[in-house]
Amino acid sequence: MGIQWTAMLAVGDPTIDKQHQELFDRINRLLEACNAGKGIEEVKETIRFLGDYVVTHFQTEEKMMRDTNYPDYLKHKAAHDQFVESLSELNESVQQDGGNVKTVVVTNRLVISWLNTHIMNVDKQFGKFLKEKQQ
Repeated sequence: MGIQWTAMLAVGDPTIDKQHQELFDRINRLLEACNAGKGIEEVKETIRFLGDYVVTHFQTEEKMMRDTNYPDYLKHKAAHDQFVESLSELNESVQQDGGNVKTVVVTNRLVISWLNTHIMNVDKQFGKFLKEKQQ
């Protein structure tokens, strides 16, 4: 069972929404691999992807926030920084032990929690701000 992107998750900016959809696709790949008993192999690739993804995606969002004088920029950036730190710790764990079932579970929990809380709450607030600013 995967996670589904819906219009309800859209923040209203095509670039950000496309990047979020790509994240959903990648996490679905990981979940499918877990269901097929191949989560350990896929989690390494997912962590590599996330390392690149967060740099690009967070830079995109943060630049937009600075450019539009988003009042919650520092709070939003702090959430990004915390995710990067968690991802870094996860990557270190994979480098040390090569990945295991615990790593798969922690990765799933980290990313799905991020999707549920950050996109639905924090990113949606930024999307609302962007929409109001355009009007």
